[in-house]
Amino acid sequence: MTDTIIETDRLILRDWRDTDREPAYAHINSNPDVMRWLDGVQTRAECDAMIDKLTGRQEQCGHTFWALERKDDGALLGFCGLLITEREIVPTCGEPEVGWRLRKDIWGRGYAKEAAAASLSFGFDTLGFERIHALTIPENTPSWGLMGRLGMTYRPELDYIGTDWGPQSMREIIYTITAEEWRERRKEFEA
Repeated sequence: MTDTIIETDRLILRDWRDTDREPAYAHINSNPDVMRWLDGVQTRAECDAMIDKLTGRQEQCGHTFWALERKDDGALLGFCGLLITEREIVPTCGEPEVGWRLRKDIWGRGYAKEAAAASLSFGFDTLGFERIHALTIPENTPSWGLMGRLGMTYRPELDYIGTDWGPQSMREIIYTITAEEWRERRKEFEA
């Protein structure tokens, strides 16, 4: 039985494995640059709890932020996938979001775009979602820049103040794409 959910030219999005725990912590969640806009670095215990939660979401919903593996060498690059937003403060609570987090040494190579595009296709084609959102903060320009390149549209009417960022509150922003918009946009990713 395979744990692969989605496969692209260069990537595999798959279920999390116990062997992912150390590289997820060492190369991703403990890196200050990766975690700059994500409430700071995590401890190993916090990283393990995140993986446990994501694994539980896969078992419960059939989708999650999956482990992202590079095909040619099997390296864990981060995660990408789809979750149902659970934070009640978020205006799109109960709706699907696409998200990603990648290790710093592979930024700028198109992996996030490739994985996110595949996740959007899976969400619309396999899971039947009508629209998918993406959440970030205004300062995280690489993240919302990718949202725009994916064809997602900034929805200023959905801006909100996130209060779960520790001692500070932050303005958070939401981008959205519909199934119909993705059907038109996806041609760019399949060419």
